[in-house]
Amino acid sequence: MAATDEEIPSIDHPLLEPDFLERRLYQLKLAGTAANDHTLVCLPTGLGKTTVSLLVTARRLEEVGGKSLMLAPTKPLVQQHAEFYREALQIPDDEIVVFTGDVSPDDRAALWDESTVIMATPQVIENDLVGSRVSLSDVTHITFDECHRATGDYAYNYIAERYHADANQPLVTGMSASPGGDEEAILEVCENLGLHEVEVMTEEDADVAEFTHDTDVEWERIDLPEAVIEIRDALNEVITERLEKLKELGIAKSTQPDQSQKDLNRMRAELQELINNDQSEGFKGMSVHAEVMKLRQAVTLVETQSVEALRRYFDRQRNQARSSGASKASQRLVSDPRVKESMRKAEKYDELHPKYRKTRMLLAETLGLEGGERVIVFTESRDTAEALTDFLDDSFDAKRFVGQGDREGSDGMTQTQQQEVLNDFRAGEFEVLVSTSVAEEGLDVPEVDLVLFYEPVPTAIRSIQRKGRTGRQSEGRVVVLMAEDTRDEAYFWISRRREKEMENELRELKGMADDLEEELDDAQQSLAAFESGGGGGDGAGSNSGSATASETEVEVNNGTQKSPDGAASSSGNEGVADRPGLREFDGGDGGDDGDDGDGGDRTDDSADAEVEPHEPHAEGDAIEIVADQREMDANIARELSKREDVEIRLETLDVGDYVLSDRVVVERKSVADFVDSLVGGDRSVFEQVGAMARHYSRPVVVVEGDGLYEQRDVHPNAVRGALSSLAVDFGASVLRTEDETDTKELLGVIAGREQETSDREVSVHGEKQSKTLAEQQEYVVGSIAEIGPVTARSLLEEFGTVEAVMIATEDELQATDGVGSVTAERIREVVGSDYTGSGK
Repeated sequence: MAATDEEIPSIDHPLLEPDFLERRLYQLKLAGTAANDHTLVCLPTGLGKTTVSLLVTARRLEEVGGKSLMLAPTKPLVQQHAEFYREALQIPDDEIVVFTGDVSPDDRAALWDESTVIMATPQVIENDLVGSRVSLSDVTHITFDECHRATGDYAYNYIAERYHADANQPLVTGMSASPGGDEEAILEVCENLGLHEVEVMTEEDADVAEFTHDTDVEWERIDLPEAVIEIRDALNEVITERLEKLKELGIAKSTQPDQSQKDLNRMRAELQELINNDQSEGFKGMSVHAEVMKLRQAVTLVETQSVEALRRYFDRQRNQARSSGASKASQRLVSDPRVKESMRKAEKYDELHPKYRKTRMLLAETLGLEGGERVIVFTESRDTAEALTDFLDDSFDAKRFVGQGDREGSDGMTQTQQQEVLNDFRAGEFEVLVSTSVAEEGLDVPEVDLVLFYEPVPTAIRSIQRKGRTGRQSEGRVVVLMAEDTRDEAYFWISRRREKEMENELRELKGMADDLEEELDDAQQSLAAFESGGGGGDGAGSNSGSATASETEVEVNNGTQKSPDGAASSSGNEGVADRPGLREFDGGDGGDDGDDGDGGDRTDDSADAEVEPHEPHAEGDAIEIVADQREMDANIARELSKREDVEIRLETLDVGDYVLSDRVVVERKSVADFVDSLVGGDRSVFEQVGAMARHYSRPVVVVEGDGLYEQRDVHPNAVRGALSSLAVDFGASVLRTEDETDTKELLGVIAGREQETSDREVSVHGEKQSKTLAEQQEYVVGSIAEIGPVTARSLLEEFGTVEAVMIATEDELQATDGVGSVTAERIREVVGSDYTGSGK
């Protein structure tokens, strides 16, 4: 039996608001482990993963100091975390700040220095790190919320790598209700984030079961009306015909309209290969493939969503086909007689879709007959979310909750609007929230009486996230609508299989946590040995200067753990209360823990000597490269920022992609982009390089990749002619690189030669803001014989005005620091020689 409000014990800690957090043993256990090593915390949705992170943050801030950084994938989630931390922590509200794209880079740089806790989206922190606006050196705890995203090129991976390299006393906590589908995926997340420990709790654990309730899933089967089936069948006929064309090209193996996404992806890859080999069948087939994808989307909407959603989709397709530059696929789609007939039938259809009818009935049962208070309806389609909200609002108080992006016929919601809707829903201002996937991941909407899936979700992670919205404090209900003999059924079976796999995986993960940790230890140890040249090193690679992995294992087996700061922590074996980190949150003084907050007494000075976190570079020590922030889609600026001898500055450049000095600007183009710019684009390569040449005396074009003469239907001589024109007519150097890594190294070499060998500075001539008078004077003098800004400043300091520099004699010029006889002679030659004209 649950305790009454008066009897519920709370967590006591100097940095936590008194009586704010209920004392839950499983949260204390997880926080105890996470406070002592880089830890993956797996806990079912709704059971307080954020509280675990908060407890670790409170301990670190009290004992070690510094800053705490919490990353979450969406703006609403970031805002939610910030509000929770402001309520829970005894830290001034203005020291708990939110970093999203809505805050300007300059403001973020200033706020960073003044803050104690930062809540941020990963893309913002990634940009600030690449642009050298912030330093992670004094961040003593970082949390990666929804850490299952840490795969591929996601920003979490770059931030984690920088954190382990830059932080003086790092500690990482990764949090997820669903970390991955198999051991390999979980290992990838752990390795990308530098996690050593894996802590898993499921609803079967006794400590957790007390706070969970049954959430059995009910599947409601829906029969589609004959009129809807007729529309679907007509569209499927068109798909079959298009697939026959792809089969003639040897691309499609079957003409059945219900092709799997895997098969469609394979077809696209084969068509792309034909295009790469300059075969016209590839371009023709790719256009047909695009039409198949559009038709499949239409079938999915009419089968699984509603005829209203299909109408909205058809409207967008018609508008796209009429627009300038419309694709042939869009034009063929809307002009096909069977598609046009389907459009007419959709316009005439005025019956209530059976999913709408069932939704209304379930809401009436929950909110009316059963006296419920709140319901969430999830749908994959924004069209459905908006149409369903309008429909339900006639009978219930309903509001939509969608993402921020605007699109044709649909305005997104601003962050403020999203927050207002959630606040109103929590406060009971309305009873039905109709949401797209934006509310699935971690967003703290209140416990509800019913979660209704408008369609099955084929991804286990998302399904688990959704079901976590109910059954927290009392029994809740989860209902999934499934249209029979449609894609819904396929998704149903996929969802069932993947959820079973995920449940089994979490159980197995509990059992193999020790093996995972050992495997992670081996990987981290190998990395440390490699980075330090073999031998020694610390057990977390370059992470923290803690004990070696082998030392840690021995000490854990003897009842002692090493914290990331190198402090020994007595874990004891007498019970939960003696585990690391528990006493600190239960009113004890923490003395038995052994962690003195400043890293403890080092017994292994060699580890600290071999693996040293690098400090931010002093001004003037590093090569500076200005990168256009729109180039962040590539990994070049990101990789360059990891080098200790390079400092990246992100700007919105008017010309070029990278500025390497006051005279060198670089335009980077992939081979495909380069050829595309020759045959027509928003701005041709000649216009771009012409603008570069007007601002910089040494424009450089980097063409990246292979197959320059094998792209599209462009004759190799046309490509050679373009290269010749760039070099001869525009004075641009055209350089070839193999890939992004090659381009990155080339940029570093050019910038080094310019700034270190030639003593030139970086100057963004093309920037939009107007120059000061002094900058204009330096620019004018620096352009004389290309002497550069450093010498220009020396001359202006010596002579006082631009005019005085221009009339000075060679002897007078040589009296200036940095100006020798050769430079003085060149200046006088440029200033004093008669103009003969460029054509004479």
